[in-house]
Amino acid sequence: MKRETTITGHMLSTPTISPDLEMTESIDIQQPWVVIVWNDPINLMSYVSFVFQKLFGYSKEKANKLMLEVHNNGRAVVSQGTREKAEFDVSLLHKHGLWATLQQD
Repeated sequence: MKRETTITGHMLSTPTISPDLEMTESIDIQQPWVVIVWNDPINLMSYVSFVFQKLFGYSKEKANKLMLEVHNNGRAVVSQGTREKAEFDVSLLHKHGLWATLQQD
């Protein structure tokens, strides 16, 4: 069923969705994205901790914990949120010389 509306002489139609239309792919837009910082042989541990404090407002203790996770485990999740926020955080980390990626959690 289509409904037609006239606005200033123009005919507009409102599309309808057939009930038998199947969704072929499901995307969970509620699932958060995470930002991962990877270990590298370049940056000093104190610098990595400083960057976490500066960019994310983390306490020195939390920044040091994440930095040690990067150092000891090779990676750490440092932030999460929407895809746009994760992309922004990754770009900030890259500008500060850290190796970072994002992925859906």
